[in-house]
Amino acid sequence: MTTVLTPASPLTAADRCDRCGAQAYLRVVLLSGGELLFCAHHGRKFEPELKKIAAEIQDETERLTAPSTASGEER
Repeated sequence: MTTVLTPASPLTAADRCDRCGAQAYLRVVLLSGGELLFCAHHGRKFEPELKKIAAEIQDETERLTAPSTASGEER
C-alpha cells in the first residue's frame, strides 16, 4: 500500500473499519473530501480501488506486528 505520512492524528481503538467494524489501521482521505477507515484486511482487499480515489493514505498496520510495550516494566 502506498503510504503518505500526514500530520493526521494517530488512529485509536475507537476508530472502526467502515466495512466490518474491526479496529481501523488505515485512514483514506478521499480526493472528493471526507475519509474512510479500514482494518488491515479490508485495506489490503480494496487497495487497488483506494489508490484511485485517495488523496492520502495513513497506514498504521505496522502496529499489528510491533512489539508491545504494555508489559508494565519501566525502562
